[in-house]
Amino acid sequence: MVTPQVVVAYHSGFGHTATLAQAVGRGAETAEAHVRLIAVDTVGDDDWPVLDGADAIIFGCPTYMGNVSAGFQAFAERTGRRCMEGTWRDKVGAGFTNSGSKAGDKLQTLSALAVFAAQHHMHWVNLGLTAGWNTSAASEFELNRLGFWLGAGASTDVDADPQAVHEADVRTCEHLGRRVTAVTRQLLAGRASVAAHDARSAILSAVDVSGGAV
Repeated sequence: MVTPQVVVAYHSGFGHTATLAQAVGRGAETAEAHVRLIAVDTVGDDDWPVLDGADAIIFGCPTYMGNVSAGFQAFAERTGRRCMEGTWRDKVGAGFTNSGSKAGDKLQTLSALAVFAAQHHMHWVNLGLTAGWNTSAASEFELNRLGFWLGAGASTDVDADPQAVHEADVRTCEHLGRRVTAVTRQLLAGRASVAAHDARSAILSAVDVSGGAV
């Protein structure tokens, strides 16, 4: 079984998004991915080859003023050459974000992350969960308690410690890591199958052209 190479590339202002990034990484690891976490505000020369060699990159950042954080945007602008050259073409992409309020315009941030991935010609993976905590009998501890679909959205009190990130949001991010790993494994298996089919077709074509001798 192929082991996907998954990178969680994140910016965290006060530690809350870092907690979620760790949860995403744990989820991917439980699905048997090889995982690297990279804080994009301190990305170094050794980190770029890891990003370039990944099968999937899961982007994360806090939502500030209704959009991605400045730290993440600075990283995004450093990828311009890779965007033009298609370095990350056909990698799997996904995203997560956190803000203090329950809504906080997090959809804007997830949309910005998805557009960023699309500019790099990546394949975006959605959260793959129905909305939780939306009936009178529901619980705030259900997965996807805030009802996002494009990616994982979390809400943490702005004065809370990083360890105080809501349990349901942590588990939702773990789910995202597992889902991205599963989709990436499917994509890699499909590519291998197509390559094997194409190789066999090439051999059969050579046999036909040569009248039976290769």
